Order: sequence, then structure tokens, then C-alpha cells
Amino acid sequence: MNLKTLTQECTPAKILAVSKLQPESKIRSLYHEGQRLFGENYVQEALEKMDHLQDLPDIQWHLIGSLQKNKAKLVVGKFALIHSVDSLALAETLSRQCENKNVTQNILIQVNLAKEETKGGFDKESLLKSWQTLAELPHLNIMGLMTMPPLTETGVEVRLYFRELRQLLMELRSETNLKRHPLTELSMGTSHDFKVAVEEGATIVRLGTILFGERPAKM
Repeated sequence: MNLKTLTQECTPAKILAVSKLQPESKIRSLYHEGQRLFGENYVQEALEKMDHLQDLPDIQWHLIGSLQKNKAKLVVGKFALIHSVDSLALAETLSRQCENKNVTQNILIQVNLAKEETKGGFDKESLLKSWQTLAELPHLNIMGLMTMPPLTETGVEVRLYFRELRQLLMELRSETNLKRHPLTELSMGTSHDFKVAVEEGATIVRLGTILFGERPAKM
């Protein structure tokens, strides 16, 4: 499916092209078709691509993969948005690194609504419990929430997770200083379920295979 058609189908959500393990030539090609937001999973790969693609002036890089605390110093101030802040400890580390570098970092809070052991993220209860502490951390702007629901064969179950994330965002908005933390973004939906995500209020959909084709194996 071409970018123009996908953009129409995703409106009003923004498309984040998931470019992990994809060659820079494909990123350039998609950029010249009009795509500007690209999401990377691996910090070192992302930083190398940023360096090599500096001639694309308005490209915007997002970090969507799991982030280890010891790599926080490498990412603050480098990414337009970090989607995968999955614990209070990571948020605190990011805030400290931002202070060291005198920058402010936009983040999303990763929510594990299904409480899957194989995925990181706050469950709903722990997020509500930690929220005031998160919101008081300096140097971080919480832009919204992100989730990766369990893979299912139909859109029925996944729709419930997307709806729950939207409801959680609205609950948090009611008790947050929105001048400090906008809480406008819902990053949810991938190549196989983005239409459902858009229907349920996604503002960012993360599309990889449908844009780039099959992903090369990681070396």
C-alpha cells in the first residue's frame, strides 16, 4: 500500500514509519514520498542513522524500543519522542540525564494493559499509583501513553485494549497540569490493526511491514 493511501486511511492519526533494521536507502525513499516521522528500536542503530541522514533536515526520530537505563544518557535530547518509558526508575534516570545535558525530553508512558510478562510497561494500577511522582519529575514532558496489546486473530479483543488506553488517558488528564504535560498522544496500532486503533482514538500509529515490506533479520 502506498504512503498517500495509508495517510488517508490513518487520518487524523500520524504515521510513524517503523524503520528498525531497514536500510537507509528505504528511509530516504519514503522521506522523498513525504514521510517525516521514523521510529527506531535500537539505540545504536538509530544514532548511526541520524548521523548518516543529517541531510534530511525535517526528519523526526522517535525511539519505540525497550530502553535500558544505562543508555538513557545516549538518547535524551536526540529523539523527538521516546515512546517506551516503562517504569518509574527509567523516567527518573531520563530526568537526571536531561538535567545533566540541560535539555527537556518528550516522552510517552508505556502501559501494559494485559499485564503480559514478556512486555514492559506499567499496568493500570501501578501507573495510577505512580502518576503524581512521574508528573513531578523535572525535564520530562509527558505527551501521552503508548501500548502494545497482545496479538490476536480478530480486532475485537484489541479494540478493547485501545479503548481502555484512551479512557486511561482521559482519567489522567482530569488530574494533571496540562500546561506541563499535554497528554494529547495515544501511540497504538501497527500494520495489522491500525484501522481499529484509529477508530479508537490513536494519534500515532506505528507502521513497519506495510510501508517497508518484510523486515531483514537482525545480524
